[in-house]
Formats: sequence, C-alpha cells, structure tokens
Amino acid sequence: MDRVKAKKFLGQHFLKDKKIAEEIVNSLTCKNLEHVLEVGPGMGILSEFLLKKDYDTSFIEIDDESVEYLNQNFPEMEGKILHQDFLKMDIQSLEANNIAIIGNFPYNISSQILFRLYENRNKVKELVGMFQLEVAKRVISKPGNKVYGILSVLIQAFYNTSEVLTLEPEAFNPPPKVKSMVIRLERNDIEKLDCDEKLFFRVIKSTFNQRRKTIRNSLKSLMNITDFQSEYLGQRPEQLSVEEFVRLTNEVKKHLDSL
Repeated sequence: MDRVKAKKFLGQHFLKDKKIAEEIVNSLTCKNLEHVLEVGPGMGILSEFLLKKDYDTSFIEIDDESVEYLNQNFPEMEGKILHQDFLKMDIQSLEANNIAIIGNFPYNISSQILFRLYENRNKVKELVGMFQLEVAKRVISKPGNKVYGILSVLIQAFYNTSEVLTLEPEAFNPPPKVKSMVIRLERNDIEKLDCDEKLFFRVIKSTFNQRRKTIRNSLKSLMNITDFQSEYLGQRPEQLSVEEFVRLTNEVKKHLDSL
C-alpha cells in the first residue's frame, strides 16, 4: 500500500512536510514522560520521528486503511497500534501517570479532544497538537478577547498554553479550507481549584452560553439571583480571568447554600 486516501468524514488532512513534522514532535518538552499517545497517525509522518525518541508510545488510529498502511510501512510499530476511537479510550485505565498527547488532530473532533484532556488532567501532563486556527486561538486567548470562551477558561485553569507554529492549507493533502495552528499545553502546578469544580464548570457554561449578556443576566439560568452580590455582575464572561471565575464560583456557592 503506497498511500492512504484521505476520508472527509474522518476529517483527515495529511501533513506533507517532514521538517515541520519533526518540529512538532520536538515540541514535546515535558520531562520524565511515561507514555505518549499519538492520536490519528494517518500515514505516520509524526510517528516516524516519535519512534526515534525514547518514548513509550501508542498510536491510536480509528481508520482501517491507515492501520493497514502503518503495519506495512512501520514494522517497529508492531504491538503499539491501538485500532480504536480515541474519544472512547479509557485514559484513566493506563498505568502511566505522566502522559503526553500529540497529533495532527481531525478538525471535526478537536474540541472533543480538548474536553477529554480536561477530564484527564490528572494524568495528561502535556499536549502538542494541530488544530484549526480558530479553535487554537480560542484555547490560548486571554481575557478581553472576543474568542475567549469556555475552552479558554477550562484549559487555562490547569494548563499553560503557547503557540508553536501556524500553517497554511497548502501544507496538507488535501488542503483544508482554513489555516492551522500547532499549540502546546503544559500542565501547571494547580492540582485542584480553590472552589467547587463541578459548579465552576456550570458557572462558565451558563455565562458563556449567553456571552452577550452581563454576568447578572446570564446567571439567571443557573439560580435565583435575588439578593446575590458580586463585583462581576456588570461584566461579560470574556472579561473574567480563571482566578476571577474561581471567585465568582465561590460567591455563587455561598449564595446557593444560603437559600
């Protein structure tokens, strides 16, 4: 088998430049990694460089044709290819506790991959991934930016974010309709937020789902705000930092407990 036919329903756009692939793999900087998961290796352009590293790596691929191609062209992958859907993978069952995720991620599941990262933040210490430019900017943007949103707050609560490189559509086969960006997410030192984390998520979701409204009005979907006091009520959600959302969550909890 000479190549894999890109499948639109899987969101496949294969990176062509090996120098860029090597740069992406070299962007993994987390120390003492116990396990690396490559999501969607496709034809193995990143895998080739991962195999040269001293990593215990698994390659998660849902596409039958890609699995066949990888088995034929990368014999050193034997026993390391997991033919399954990453979104259904039980990361918590892995023995390793210092895990990195890397990949040229399918754009149609990129947000879901980030939510999986958030859910498994106790194990995943680093992520280096290719995203649609719009999604990548959303993840790394700071308060006050119009694309700052739910993913920005959730990911930045537990990860330091940075841009690695931006790519034009011509870097891929077939070329996507948008630019792409590789970003790095490195686990910070916060083990647990200083608030009820389930309520934190609900507060963020409630406010950003009505982002054009002030906090005062968007919180009405979450609780009765009669007599609720907060310095943030006149602001919109994109103006609040992670730390401010933590404080707002504690104020909401205190109010809910008093009812």
